[in-house]
Amino acid sequence: MALVSADTKIAELLNELHQLIKQTQEERSRSEHNLLNIQKTHERMQTENKSKAYNESKGVIRFVNLICSTLNVLMSSCSASPYYRTKLRGLYTTAKADAEAECSILRRALDKIAEIKSLLEERRIAARMAGVYSDNDPPRKTMRRGVLMTLLQQSAMTLPLWIGKPGESPPPLCGAIPASSDYVAKQGDKVAARVKAVDGDEQWILAEVVSYNHSTNKYEVDDIDEEGKERHTLSRRRIIPLPQWKANPETDPEALFSKDQLVLALYPQTTCFYRALIHTPPHRPQDDYSVLFEDTSYADGYSPPLNVAQRYVVACKENKKK
Repeated sequence: MALVSADTKIAELLNELHQLIKQTQEERSRSEHNLLNIQKTHERMQTENKSKAYNESKGVIRFVNLICSTLNVLMSSCSASPYYRTKLRGLYTTAKADAEAECSILRRALDKIAEIKSLLEERRIAARMAGVYSDNDPPRKTMRRGVLMTLLQQSAMTLPLWIGKPGESPPPLCGAIPASSDYVAKQGDKVAARVKAVDGDEQWILAEVVSYNHSTNKYEVDDIDEEGKERHTLSRRRIIPLPQWKANPETDPEALFSKDQLVLALYPQTTCFYRALIHTPPHRPQDDYSVLFEDTSYADGYSPPLNVAQRYVVACKENKKK
């Protein structure tokens, strides 16, 4: 019954999302006319300024004045005639209002997408507990490794980008910003978990939260790469929540790990985290980190640069080797 209810709610949200997308396009089409007027107004101003500079200048003076006229176009709010200043002020006021209206619709659409993703995750967990599986989420004991790697890659690609309002700081779990001290990961969340390996050594693995016991302050997590039988009970200090948003390097560079910073990163095509140094942070929202994994088989102790998605790079809780 719960699965049917979730499906109904998801269908409703998808319809609402479709309507918001249509509204966005309508708003954008409506604002294009005003943007075109702004462009034409600047072109007329530039033409008039160039004409004036040409008629009033000769020789070197003309050359200097042409440069000045170009600068004047760029500083039109100061040099334009009262007519153009008034007209541009009105056009830009309208453009600002149009942009804010479109931004509001897009934020509502992003909220719908986040709600849909949350419901899909809840449905996945409920189906797994009920023993019902989909083709996209088979039981781990029957999942081929290639399928698992594809799912992990898709999870990294679909991690939402944090888009804050002007002056708003990125929240915890955005990029490199850690979770708050009282944060508790939810059922189904992916985390880096420090567990004991078969040989007795400890390693950081990619795991999924099963539950959290508030009386003991311990998590139960499943190894994402096991056959559904390896479950670990771990204290909070052995758990690192993964980012819930990607950080935008163009607007929030402070929310990214910096070059040469020590991190734990998921080694490509594995489900284990290893110590690494940031070689190159992302330059664009869609970019990955370039990292150097600690590797004693290389002369300098580090591997060649390898790409790792933001979702799978977390702060290292261990000190750097000396």
